[in-house]
Amino acid sequence: MQRSLASFVVFFAVISLVIGGMHYYLWLRLVRAPALGAPWGRAGGWLFVGLGALIPLGMAAGRFVQRPLSTVIAAVVYGWMGLAILLFFLLVASEFVRAAAHAGAALTSEPLDRERRAFLSRAIAGAVSLVALAVAGGGLASALGRIAFARVTVPLRRLPAALSGFRIVQISDVHIGPLLGEGFLADVVARVNAAEPDLVVITGDLVDGSVADLGAQVAPLARLRAKHGVFFVTGNHEYYSGVDAWLDELRRLGVRPLRNERVSIGSGADSFDLAGVDDWSARRFGGDHGPDLARALAGRDDRRELVLLAHQPKQIHEAEKRGVGLQLSGHTHGGQIFPWGLFVRLDQPYVAGLAQHGGTHIYVSRGTGFWGPPLRVAAPPEISVVELVTA
Repeated sequence: MQRSLASFVVFFAVISLVIGGMHYYLWLRLVRAPALGAPWGRAGGWLFVGLGALIPLGMAAGRFVQRPLSTVIAAVVYGWMGLAILLFFLLVASEFVRAAAHAGAALTSEPLDRERRAFLSRAIAGAVSLVALAVAGGGLASALGRIAFARVTVPLRRLPAALSGFRIVQISDVHIGPLLGEGFLADVVARVNAAEPDLVVITGDLVDGSVADLGAQVAPLARLRAKHGVFFVTGNHEYYSGVDAWLDELRRLGVRPLRNERVSIGSGADSFDLAGVDDWSARRFGGDHGPDLARALAGRDDRRELVLLAHQPKQIHEAEKRGVGLQLSGHTHGGQIFPWGLFVRLDQPYVAGLAQHGGTHIYVSRGTGFWGPPLRVAAPPEISVVELVTA
C-alpha cells in the first residue's frame, strides 16, 4: 500500500508539472495572443489557472470519495483534460499556419503589425476551438459507443492440427473505475460470451481503484464463459490499486491469474502452452512481483506451441528470444487520442494490431475501455477475437 501511495504521489507531481505547462501554453494562444482586452484577459487568465489546478486536484479528490460523487468529479476533470489535450495538439499544429502567415508577410515587405497579429490569433483560436469541440464529440461517441470485435488470424507452426481454428477472446485495459462500472463491464461480458470463445484472456489494467471501492463493479466477470477458462495477467494499474487484493478477488470470481507461470490448454497431444507474466513495471512495487519469463517457461517442451500474455508490448524482445509463438498485449490503448500514439512508440515497439517480431507474432489490443479522458480519437476500443490456425 505504501509503494502504491508513493507511486501515486510521484505520478501526481509529474502530471501536475505537465498540466501546468500545457495550460500556460493554452493561455498564451487562446487568451494572450488574441489580445482580448483587460477584463476578458484577466478572466481568461484566472480561468486557465483554475482549469489547470482542477485536473490534479480533482484526480486526487477522486481517490477519497465514493460513487456517485467520484463519477461526477471524474466526468468534469477528465472531460476537460480530453478537451485540453485536443486544444493543445491543434494549437501546436496551427503554429505552422502562424509561421506561414508571418513568412508570407515578410516576403511582401509588410510584416504583420500588432492589430493584424491579434486578428490572426483570434481566427486561429476560434477555428481550433470549434474543431476541438467537434473532435471531442466524436471521440466521446467512440469511447462510450458499442465496442466492435477486432478479428485476426494468426498462423502458428507448432499448433496441433486438431486445434486449428482455436479462438481466444482478449479484453484489455478495461479500466473499471470512476467513469466505467458494472453496466459497461456487463455489456462487455455478454459480447465476449456471444463470441463463444475457446479461451478468454484479460491482459491487464482491468481496474483503477481498490477492491473495496470497485468489487461490486467488477462482479460481472463471474459470468464469463469459455471452454478452456478465463485467464488474467497484471497491468501497471493493478499495482496502483492494491494488486494482491485484486488477485484474490479475481480468483473468487473464477478468473485465474497467471503470475510468471504457464498452463496447458487442450488435451494430451492436442494442446499448447499458455504462459503469463507480471507487468513490466511490477518489480518496483516489491514483494515477489515482477516479470520472470524464465520462471514461467522452466522445464517446457519447446516442441509445443506457446502463447504468452504480457501487458506491455516491450516484453516481446525477451519473448522472441525464448521461442514464444504469439504474444498478446495491451497497455498502449492504440494511442487513445491521436496523435498520442506517435509518442507511445518512443516507449513501446508496437502500438496496435498484429505484427511479426523475428519468429514471434505479437498482437496488441487497442483496449476495451479507456483511461482518463472519456475520448477515443482514431483509436476505437475493441474486443479482440484471435483465431489460431496451423501454419
